[in-house]
Amino acid sequence: MSFSTLVRGVSGQSAAVFKRGLLIRNFSVSFPTAMRFVQYVKGKDQTQRLGVLSEDGKKITSLSSYGNDMIELLKNDVNFGEVEKKLNSLPMEDVSGDVTFLAPVSNPEKIVCIGLNYRGHCEEQNLTPPVRPMFFSKFASTLVGPMGSVIAHEISTQIDWEVELAVVIGKTAKKVPREKAFDYVFGYCVAQDISARDWQKVLNNKQFLIGKSMDTFCPLGPAIVHKSLVPDPHNLKIRCSVNGVQKQSGNTNELIFRIDDIINRLTQSITLRPGDVILTGTPGGVGMFRDPPEWLKPGDVIESEIEKLGKMTNTMIKDE
Repeated sequence: MSFSTLVRGVSGQSAAVFKRGLLIRNFSVSFPTAMRFVQYVKGKDQTQRLGVLSEDGKKITSLSSYGNDMIELLKNDVNFGEVEKKLNSLPMEDVSGDVTFLAPVSNPEKIVCIGLNYRGHCEEQNLTPPVRPMFFSKFASTLVGPMGSVIAHEISTQIDWEVELAVVIGKTAKKVPREKAFDYVFGYCVAQDISARDWQKVLNNKQFLIGKSMDTFCPLGPAIVHKSLVPDPHNLKIRCSVNGVQKQSGNTNELIFRIDDIINRLTQSITLRPGDVILTGTPGGVGMFRDPPEWLKPGDVIESEIEKLGKMTNTMIKDE
């Protein structure tokens, strides 16, 4: 599958989000439709590169003059209005078969996740929606790209899927008021919170860490779509299919705790840094609560898609 197929349906919308008074310092309100940031390698040269992807996913513009790492770009407080202007003069190249897209952030300081944050996911477990969010984490070593392989670790027989909206933090956030929370959001992407349910629920004394943090258990991508292109992150269709069969279908309007609420709560005690990732929860339809339960195995193909953000396709591989 081509990368242009993965980003199909990502719309180039104007910066309508600024109607809510959420203008951010150093962020232009006239972003082109190409403000989709990617990290990639090309051919035999495994040096990580930084670029901006065209709306159709067929062209890429290198941002080598800004370095090769998305998190460093954010830390450097780059004027993205200048980036926009520079893009018009930089050469574009075809996304060819020798381009491999990586996760759009590498080694973030934190990957924070929210459990039980969709009404449908609560309902499939016959649970009352929580009155406060349940936070947990994943290690950065879980990250793989939008077409990367996911290891079916031999120590688990209950590997499950969870498509999620991911939020990427753009600047240091500490004790952020809820009404200013979106000032600290850089953009959004698609995530898969792959989960080993036996280790999540039983084998690690009901602690989530191992079940959620096995290597390759967080596909992320296909690009970080700047927030100016996503006017309302709380009204996006979200779906997941396994081997072409739809398993999850929902909308981010089901979120119990919304993005601004999450950032407000987290930053009262935990400082968020540029490039940190927040996984906001998953809709109903996971494998564990099907009758009978369904589990991922080597060879299975997971497609994860969110409106305006694009689609990832990840294949389960044998643990070797």
